[in-house]
Amino acid sequence: MNNYKEIIKLGENETVEFKSSFNIATIETLVAFANTKGGYVYIGISDNSKIVGVEINSESIQNWINEIKNKTIPSIIPDVEIFEIENKKIVAFSIKEYPVKPVSVQSRYYKRIKNSNHLLSLSQISDLYLQSFNLSWDYYIDDRHSLDDISIEKIEKLILQLNERGNSIRESPLEFLKKLELIQNGKPTKASFLLFMKNQSVLTTIELGRFQTHTIIKDSHRLQTDILEEVESVMDFIKKHINKEIIITENIQNTQRWQYPLDALRELTLNMIIHRDYSSASDSIVKIFDNRIEFFNPGQLPENITIEKLFSNDYISTPRNKLIANICKDLGWIEKYGTGFGRVCNLLKAEGLPFPSVEIIGSGIRVSVYGHNDVTENVTENVTENVTENRQQTILKIINENNKISTAEIAFSLDVTRRTIARDIEILKKKGIIKRIGPDKGGYWEVIE
Repeated sequence: MNNYKEIIKLGENETVEFKSSFNIATIETLVAFANTKGGYVYIGISDNSKIVGVEINSESIQNWINEIKNKTIPSIIPDVEIFEIENKKIVAFSIKEYPVKPVSVQSRYYKRIKNSNHLLSLSQISDLYLQSFNLSWDYYIDDRHSLDDISIEKIEKLILQLNERGNSIRESPLEFLKKLELIQNGKPTKASFLLFMKNQSVLTTIELGRFQTHTIIKDSHRLQTDILEEVESVMDFIKKHINKEIIITENIQNTQRWQYPLDALRELTLNMIIHRDYSSASDSIVKIFDNRIEFFNPGQLPENITIEKLFSNDYISTPRNKLIANICKDLGWIEKYGTGFGRVCNLLKAEGLPFPSVEIIGSGIRVSVYGHNDVTENVTENVTENVTENRQQTILKIINENNKISTAEIAFSLDVTRRTIARDIEILKKKGIIKRIGPDKGGYWEVIE
């Protein structure tokens, strides 16, 4: 062990830990290393890198190895090396990354993160197990449903779509599912139920809402269908409640400009549905405000992906639902794993819009996108016509209750920009519904109609 000085100098890290003596914490560290990338535990060096040495006899090492073996499941047996530093004995245990994870010690599971051991949650234990077998959650058999819960018509529709893309699928619907491992031992996998469910299910619930303020909901809808249908349904609801500008020019075809780039919204919708944690009791939620759209989805980012890496596109995607992702990829809905968020950022940037914000909210992720504030619902001959009738009626109600209220106060109460309210007021005045009596300061509104 001729490089011990360099090891001590570098201190504890992702693959090295020091222990003054052998104890249960030593086994916990070996388990954490086995569940991560492997590593070394040096017995006889304190955590502040001081050489303290360890007393051992002819049976010490064998007793320690037996204790490690008996307290871990599956049993792990580290390699051992004994050497001296400053005339003091040091014992080095080394363990490689274990091929079948997770490894536990006394029914507890640990993983090495930087220079410390972290106790794993139930969902992290499950993810580690699936990663160990290169599987995903949706690969497993759905014990709660049978093939009677699967729609043959929906499978046939998918086959038709895939054949239109150049495939030559000739198998029967059920043989097709078997070929893709969507049916195993005569039972549907979780993926096949989510993709082709015959009836509605709370497992796929997506709550959609158009919000006037944080507390006032103008429109709402709940989806509980198969996830392939939900993609289009979410997009239909979004397009119903965002603004579109139509500019009439001298050209035969008019120019359209949506408040948000639709391709970016579709990409976010696909990410939400494909990568959702369907084992969670939480629902996916889409909230549409005047100036932004929020996508909330149950499920955390994989441990190897941080928010910073998400924006820099510096990561390798590990789909939570690999079978579902494969179907969407075959349909041409996604290009390849891990490029979707970068594509969203590029589409927003091309429109002169800010990058989305990404937040960890409890056990899920919220992505917010911000659109053009100057796009109204309909524009002809480059003249803004209107905002929604509901908002006009709300403005009239506010003015009836307080005819001296300012546009800034109305904008604050409706959680929209002052510019938006000023534009609404001007439209109402042009329609002859309201008029202003007196100056801006000291005057008041009169509702004519």
